[in-house]
Amino acid sequence: MGLLTKEQIRELIKERNMKTTSDISAMLKDLFSETMQEMLEAEMDTTLGYGKNENAAKQTDNRRNGHSKKTVVSEYGDTELRIPRDREGEHEPLMVRKHQKNLTGIEEQIIALYSKGMTVRDIQDHLNQLYGITVSPILISNVTNKLMPLIKEWQSRPLEKTYAVVFLDAIHYKVRQEGAIVNKASYRVIGIDLDGHKDVLGIWIGEHETSKFWLVVLNELKNRGVQDVLICCVDNLKGFNEAMGACFPEAEIQKCIVHQIRNSIRYVSYKDVKKVLADLKPVYTAASEPLALEFLENFETIWGNKYPLIVSSWRANWSELSTFFKYPPEIRKIIYTTNMMESYHRQLRKVTKGKSIFPNDESLQKMLYLATMDVLRKWTSRVQNWGQILLQLSVFFPDKVKSALS
Repeated sequence: MGLLTKEQIRELIKERNMKTTSDISAMLKDLFSETMQEMLEAEMDTTLGYGKNENAAKQTDNRRNGHSKKTVVSEYGDTELRIPRDREGEHEPLMVRKHQKNLTGIEEQIIALYSKGMTVRDIQDHLNQLYGITVSPILISNVTNKLMPLIKEWQSRPLEKTYAVVFLDAIHYKVRQEGAIVNKASYRVIGIDLDGHKDVLGIWIGEHETSKFWLVVLNELKNRGVQDVLICCVDNLKGFNEAMGACFPEAEIQKCIVHQIRNSIRYVSYKDVKKVLADLKPVYTAASEPLALEFLENFETIWGNKYPLIVSSWRANWSELSTFFKYPPEIRKIIYTTNMMESYHRQLRKVTKGKSIFPNDESLQKMLYLATMDVLRKWTSRVQNWGQILLQLSVFFPDKVKSALS
């Protein structure tokens, strides 16, 4: 049953001569204001122990002392209220606390809009159109700046001792720095723990992607409690093996096949791209490493003279490109494809595509953090077939898995 009967609603429409949605909004604003006012008066009654004009019930020397005017922001726009006061100054309003001027949950809305990649101007327009509220860029900045302590806490949280697989990659963004626009790398690490759960272990903002910065990232993971990584999936960054070897020397390295393919076709003329890709595919989809090497020989026979750099690149990186061949299909599927990281990247791009340039590192960090939190809320289930995968990992890494699970 509703708050009002149909007859009461019709009487209200007639009494207020309501004909448009604006008339309804105005009525709701008045109703909100009147209801708030009555609730404020009821709070004062509770504080004093008696109602207005109920002197017979008075059991205290304290009494009402007029009202102070206060304008608050609500879902219905600016609303003026009369806040009751008492002589002794003992009354503490709960409905509208001292110094509170916002009743909309506006901060939560700003954060939600910011997390969707909306610009400051977009957020201003949205709130103005929806609620008739005018918010300044400074207010929006102050609200989003409250995220920084949360980000620092999240970025320094303790991690698991052992991760079955970690994925390391970076995306580049344009950021203003000291009056110039520079390219910054957003380093991110995804980990799968021995329970089969995925997590983003951290996000770091640095200069161009370098093995030196990755060493900083890996050392931070160690400082946060990571003792062992079974398999590490990385792009083809030069020098990364040395960085990984310094922190997790026993980890198996799997270089990203997708990155290798992209690097390969850089050397290829447009008319040959489809043919080159078709002839490369048997190499990385082969059932075994010996068979893959045969397909690489075939590729060299066809394309070696025209594109020698492709062949030399595959051979130079082969020891890390071919790691996945030693594992059964279930583990291969996880480390050979980049579906997990690519899916995460797509979610980040959705919210960052509207920002061609970020004003500073913190602005970029805040947006990536909020987008990551949205992703993590959806990562609730274990990796598919994890029971079988864990059993297989215990065969390839018996001591490490046993130690971590004991």
